[in-house]
Amino acid sequence: MAMQTEAAPSEFDWKPQPEGAKATQRLFGDFVENNPGIAAFGRRLFEETGTRLIDWVDHIRLADGDDQISMLEAAGFQESSEYAKVWVNDDGLFPTVILGAKSNCLYIKVDSVDDFFAAQRAAFDRCGDAANIEGAPGNVIRLAVVSAEGDHHLGIVERHGEPGFDLPETPAEEITKAAHHLERFRNRPRNLETEAAGFAAARELIEAAQADLGVARACDLWFQAERDYWMSRNQAARVQYARQQRLGVGWANHDHHTYRSGRESFEQLIESLELLGFTCRERFYAGREAGWGAQVVEQTDCGVTIFADVDLSPEEVAGDFAHQPLPTRDELGTVGLWCRLHGESFLLAGMHHLECQFDFEASQAQLAEIGVGSMAPFTSFPHLKQCFTEGEQWQIPEKRIAAVLAEGFITADEAESFRREGGRGSHLEILERNDGYKGFNQTGISDIILRTDPRNR
Repeated sequence: MAMQTEAAPSEFDWKPQPEGAKATQRLFGDFVENNPGIAAFGRRLFEETGTRLIDWVDHIRLADGDDQISMLEAAGFQESSEYAKVWVNDDGLFPTVILGAKSNCLYIKVDSVDDFFAAQRAAFDRCGDAANIEGAPGNVIRLAVVSAEGDHHLGIVERHGEPGFDLPETPAEEITKAAHHLERFRNRPRNLETEAAGFAAARELIEAAQADLGVARACDLWFQAERDYWMSRNQAARVQYARQQRLGVGWANHDHHTYRSGRESFEQLIESLELLGFTCRERFYAGREAGWGAQVVEQTDCGVTIFADVDLSPEEVAGDFAHQPLPTRDELGTVGLWCRLHGESFLLAGMHHLECQFDFEASQAQLAEIGVGSMAPFTSFPHLKQCFTEGEQWQIPEKRIAAVLAEGFITADEAESFRREGGRGSHLEILERNDGYKGFNQTGISDIILRTDPRNR
């Protein structure tokens, strides 16, 4: 079944960018070839986490890069309007390139500079000296060069809502406040008497954090807490996080986060995400038979993308369903039933899945060896490959089963099955992107949504 979408602005009509990928690979390859430490770390990432080093790259600095300008321009890169000699390609997912730097350095993304230093002291001598770290713990951006072999160095960058390359000093008082608000986010009430009360409580916490820290830092803290809660409910996530954290990189390879929402709460979900600084990107509709749609939103300062799923009718997709109330219906689709059984993703249930960038085949094989299975792929394009790990089975409270049974949304046999076996809850999603492709599979998503329906055993 082909997915239908509304007419999208050209900036959301994502296409593979092979020339951009070739240019990035050429620059990346120079570092791997000229610094044995970079090549060795790349092999460890592949063998121990099933990921590719190039997917972790945040930006590339070149000391004498003016001769690369024509290549970058031909590959779709443009000089940033905000920073001189900073080149970006917004048509795809590519690292930023900085020309005229003090040295050649490949900077990779990590969740925590301190965690990387602790994990990599034996591999990189510079990880034994905290003086190599630029930015105090808790700063909005921290940098460190960990390998300076030859003239091609390896660096790491830790970001907290700071997308730039300067190193602003975060006041100590703000760092203390950030720790306070992270604790409040992690311990927020998720199971209040009504979902409206849950959203109201979340908004109060978000607004308090923004008043102290600004929108971007508050958003960064929010998703630290969201990933922690999701991991607490998903064994595959905990296994893969441990693998990545053994190398000190954390979840910095995240691609997008997915929330599921009931129709009655969807407007509140989008309102909450926009409060966190998200703006709307493309929208999807899976067709009449599938009965669901999604709004993609993005927070560019934090590098966080959200796929927000909701049951939807053909008539509603033509309007702005993200900002208009969706009335209650006398039927539940896949997304709606999941929310009725488990709760809203934004509240009790937590995220449906986190999607991270991997080597598609290697990651599945490695996880299978340690007991984490994967569902059949739902995307197998050269530029995009996707699959879910097997779903985490969650117990379902009797009052939720009884409510959906009484309303006729499930049969008595299905109710008994949910009591006995629980229902499929969350996943880790394995994704591989090539050629800088920034979009999503508009056909395969329909298939996997139906395969994750709680009624499908």
